Amino acid sequence: MSRIQLALNVSDLDQAITFYSTLFKTPPAKVRPGYANFAIEDPPLKLVLIEGVGEPGSINHLGVEVSSTEEVMAASKVFAGEGLAMAIEEQTICCYALQDKVWVDGPDRSKWEIYTVLADAEDSEGIGGGERCCTSALPVTVDANMPTTSSACC
Repeated sequence: MSRIQLALNVSDLDQAITFYSTLFKTPPAKVRPGYANFAIEDPPLKLVLIEGVGEPGSINHLGVEVSSTEEVMAASKVFAGEGLAMAIEEQTICCYALQDKVWVDGPDRSKWEIYTVLADAEDSEGIGGGERCCTSALPVTVDANMPTTSSACC
């Protein structure tokens, strides 16, 4: 299973949840302070809402949710083979989930992550205070055979 992820900055989480529940005819899969996500089956989409970060209505980041860490690492090898700057995270907690992921910047500095969710988490580093999730540092270039861990999140 793979699906596109769209993370949006919102100014009013409750209002956004109501709107997107109606639009996609599905309730959120997870709601936490300042955060909600929807696991939409049709069209296959992981919609993430992040309150109080960035310009309301703007894209926070984009991603592809995959089924396994192996798929994340395969993506990182492709990026490295193409000479793309990237950041790898393993066993990171963000957006109320334990995840493995790789970040890469697209054209015009759009942030993309390829990630898998390993487990649910009660807390989220960054959401609700302090440094925010999904505000990755500049990616680092890594060799496909020697991945480097960075401090990006979400």
